[in-house]
Amino acid sequence: MKRVSQYITNMFLRALIGVALALPYAARVRTMGWLVENIVSPLAGYPKRIRANLAHVLPDLDKAEVARLCKAVPNNAGRTLIELYSGKDFVERAIQAPITGPGYEALETARAEGRPVILVTGHFGNYDVSRAALIAKGHNMGALYRRMSNPYFNEHYVKSISTIGTPMFEQGRKGMTQMVRHIKSGGVLGILTDLHAHGGARLSYFGKPAITSLVTAELALKFNAALIPVYAIRQENGLDFKIVVQAEIPHSDAETMTQAVNEGLEELVRENMHQWFWIHRRWKNT
Repeated sequence: MKRVSQYITNMFLRALIGVALALPYAARVRTMGWLVENIVSPLAGYPKRIRANLAHVLPDLDKAEVARLCKAVPNNAGRTLIELYSGKDFVERAIQAPITGPGYEALETARAEGRPVILVTGHFGNYDVSRAALIAKGHNMGALYRRMSNPYFNEHYVKSISTIGTPMFEQGRKGMTQMVRHIKSGGVLGILTDLHAHGGARLSYFGKPAITSLVTAELALKFNAALIPVYAIRQENGLDFKIVVQAEIPHSDAETMTQAVNEGLEELVRENMHQWFWIHRRWKNT
């Protein structure tokens, strides 16, 4: 039954994506945001999960703001999804994003020195904007990704994000081997680390315990790579972005470095609450 459910879900999402892709880019992004906000989100129970996460970490948040986020968060998720399927149209938009923040100089310095870089990011704004923009600027940018639980959706999703740029490394033994080779060659690696991670460390996020992967900091320490957080903030028109490269995380120990990443992301999310994926079960089993 699970496979049947996954197949039906995939067909439904593919139909929505197909409808959206038939539209001009701006209309496509706005339409997919609306569809996920008003159709997919209620059917999938996203508002309930968003409310639960907000009640857990921000119990005093105004009810009107909670209601707004229950609509705005899925809207951003829908926009992000169709952007990742938009290939050249999305890349052309992404490479126009201005890049700011103290970490950008550190990134360029590392490239000049041939030093590897671990770019840590999260499910905020659109996480692939930075990858597209940096590839366009000549950075040897690879990305580690986690296979989706729905195998039917995963197949075409990975093909779509690969059009933004390669190499892509699937989480697992083979992917890790390829990823290590990439890092050793002085490459740049992008990893999302704001999901619940089995076997991770019990760190803090929004003042609550959150099981967090230490892999980015561990890789940085092992290969003397610069650990730099980077995020793309969606702008008011809903189509454009600004890339913020936060200050390089000083090398110390993996938990201290990763906690600093959590705090940097939290600060950005508090300023742009609707742009983080509150849909995720971030504080699971804590």
